[in-house]
Amino acid sequence: MFLRLGPAIPTHPVVITVPHAGRDYPPPLLAAARVGTHALQALEDRHADLLIEAAVAGGAVALVARRARAWIDLNRGERELDRTMIDPAPPAAQIDETAKVRGGLGLIPRRGPGGAELWRRGFAPDEVAARIAADHRPWHGAIESLLAATRARFGVAVLLDLHSMPPLPPGRLGKPPQLVTGDRHGRSAAGWGRGVLAAQARAAGLVHAANTPYAGGETLARHGRPEANIHALQLEIDRALYLAPDLRTPGLGLGDMTALVARMTAALAAVALGSVQSIAAE
Repeated sequence: MFLRLGPAIPTHPVVITVPHAGRDYPPPLLAAARVGTHALQALEDRHADLLIEAAVAGGAVALVARRARAWIDLNRGERELDRTMIDPAPPAAQIDETAKVRGGLGLIPRRGPGGAELWRRGFAPDEVAARIAADHRPWHGAIESLLAATRARFGVAVLLDLHSMPPLPPGRLGKPPQLVTGDRHGRSAAGWGRGVLAAQARAAGLVHAANTPYAGGETLARHGRPEANIHALQLEIDRALYLAPDLRTPGLGLGDMTALVARMTAALAAVALGSVQSIAAE
């Protein structure tokens, strides 16, 4: 359950995805929760979907999830399941117990940001399978199709997976990073992608970090194939930059951050097209 935004035919090679800003909370989810909606909303990349409006107006194609992250996390693999949440529990060989799963943030989150347990009961395997079939697979199938069509048209495709993050503590430079770019340490995109985003961050006067603490999840691992000229990057934006002090409602900085995402998208498109032309000229 997601929205496709932008032109029917891509006008440049950047595809934007926003997997964690969904605000649709199905009744079965609310009935199973031991916490209120406010606690479930803490899992959202709150209003991150608003950050892409100028980029879409400029010609970018975007996919925006509508389901809440509490229902299913589209940036986790299908096997990233917490066995304690499944009743009956699947065999250990059928799951990937990653660090995110151990921290309570697997395919179906078990804990909220404050550590609170979210659910009254475990979920039956067929419940989980239904969410995967209805939401997870169509989402990643749409990304794959868009990237393939984009590369066919331009010779290159760039996926920008957009997220927001809570304010971070100071980093090695003594200041907290305000933007974090991820490329799975060079595995999901060529180095120029991270360089473009870093340059735009510096031009905006923002503190940038690369791959720490966020290097990218399932989306980058699954879709980034730089050897095939499909590059996947993750961008995390400090929520304090575009939300009000409550970190729940749009704030005064929203316009600036929306414009920055549009500039980043345009710069990625220009450099990506230049990289293809450079290869063709050799």
